[in-house]
Amino acid sequence: MFVGLATSYATAMALTIRESPVVAVAELIIRITPGPVAERLIRFVGQLDKPLLILGIVLFLLAMGAVAGLLARTSVVRPVVVWVALAAIGATAVMLQPGARAVDVLPVMVGLVTWVAVLSAIVKPLITERHHPEIVSRERRVFLSVASVFALAAVGIAGAGRIVGRGRRHVVESRRLLRLDGVTLPPAPPATTLGLAGISPWQTPNDDFYLIHTAISVPTIEPKDWTLRIHGLVDRELTLTYDDLVARRLTEAWVTLNCVSNEVGGDLVGNAWWSGIRVADILEEVGLDPTADCVLQTSEDGWNCSTPLTALTDDRNAMLAVAMNGKPLPIEHGFPVRTIVPGLYGYVSATKWVVDYEVTRFADVAAFWTQRGWSEQGPVKISSRIDVPRSGADVVAGKVNVGGLAWAQHTGIAAVEVAVDGGEWLPAELGASPSKDTWVQWALTVDLDEGEHELRVRATDKDGLVQTGVLRDVVPDGATGWHTIRVDAGSD
Repeated sequence: MFVGLATSYATAMALTIRESPVVAVAELIIRITPGPVAERLIRFVGQLDKPLLILGIVLFLLAMGAVAGLLARTSVVRPVVVWVALAAIGATAVMLQPGARAVDVLPVMVGLVTWVAVLSAIVKPLITERHHPEIVSRERRVFLSVASVFALAAVGIAGAGRIVGRGRRHVVESRRLLRLDGVTLPPAPPATTLGLAGISPWQTPNDDFYLIHTAISVPTIEPKDWTLRIHGLVDRELTLTYDDLVARRLTEAWVTLNCVSNEVGGDLVGNAWWSGIRVADILEEVGLDPTADCVLQTSEDGWNCSTPLTALTDDRNAMLAVAMNGKPLPIEHGFPVRTIVPGLYGYVSATKWVVDYEVTRFADVAAFWTQRGWSEQGPVKISSRIDVPRSGADVVAGKVNVGGLAWAQHTGIAAVEVAVDGGEWLPAELGASPSKDTWVQWALTVDLDEGEHELRVRATDKDGLVQTGVLRDVVPDGATGWHTIRVDAGSD
């Protein structure tokens, strides 16, 4: 089993096929898993969901390898049936990948041939032993020797495949050497940071920015190979290359993004300086049918979302982003190009590795998450959280500093208030914000007597809407409720 997986993986890497069969099966499982089930699993295991899925598939394969080994004790044909069944599952998953070609099945076939050949080779001494009991000890030593050689070969083959794959892709190196004219990284605007230790930084570093996507193996695309096709309900289709895109007028902005799966008080939110090209300008060029109301965005890995056309063409500076915090997009965040739409949750807007825009109507399409029970449109809800002190912390009774973040993208935050033990709402100081599309830091000092206390926070946006205290789940269009923590105040 190990050797077959190794040769399959090495073949996929050598042919620069993104999905090895194991990855293809994992991504198929993700696509067919109902939305509520996926959400519960993600909530239970967090960002370990994909590693655990891969581990589960590998353990299943090892168990099937053991079954094949047991069947080989009494039959030559039965273990082959096991290998063929597994290969059929792998081939089906590979061919169901977006843009799959016949050659993509080759790693599966290589793995199948390896399974059949290696099993035959390693059990041959045991078959000899069965017919010649007088040489049992010698033949078992031969079996162990042959099996060990194949195990070591599996490690070498997998390692060689990984080296070859890296050498032929060069995507990491291409990104490192890429220079984007006009891309800047200004310092955080004055007064955005209040200086209270423990509050998350106003600007989120790339390495700390939250990561949510459905890809097991993220697409690796050379800029020279990237294109974006814009079609559908348009007067004229347009296909942009990477050079075409970056030659256009650049736009840059601080924008906060957050995931619809972010629970009350959660950390699936971040703020960065994004650089790209305005989507509105490009859509104006192609001419939009007046009956169109959305754009179906599709990623290189086949994931898609339907984005309200108004959000892509109004003044909110929706962009095809090419840089994040002054550097080309990290590969995990969508290199070479992704979509950024302020004010919308990512599941309806933030397409990484974007390669296709189809101008269409909501009534005519069904996107990845909306097919799984999520709302068709996903405007960001007003939210706030307490970063300092942490829930369950021990603090010194008396004056206690409290602080955190609040956001209402494309509307802006007007006020933040904190209540102690259900008492009156106390106004907090707000940090500066360069636009209505970013979060704000907030802070205040409260008096706490000795004992346990409950702190809760709420925000008000610039339209006068007060954050609701009604607790709602993230499904179907984002969580609501006041972030509430408990602390224990004691003597110094």
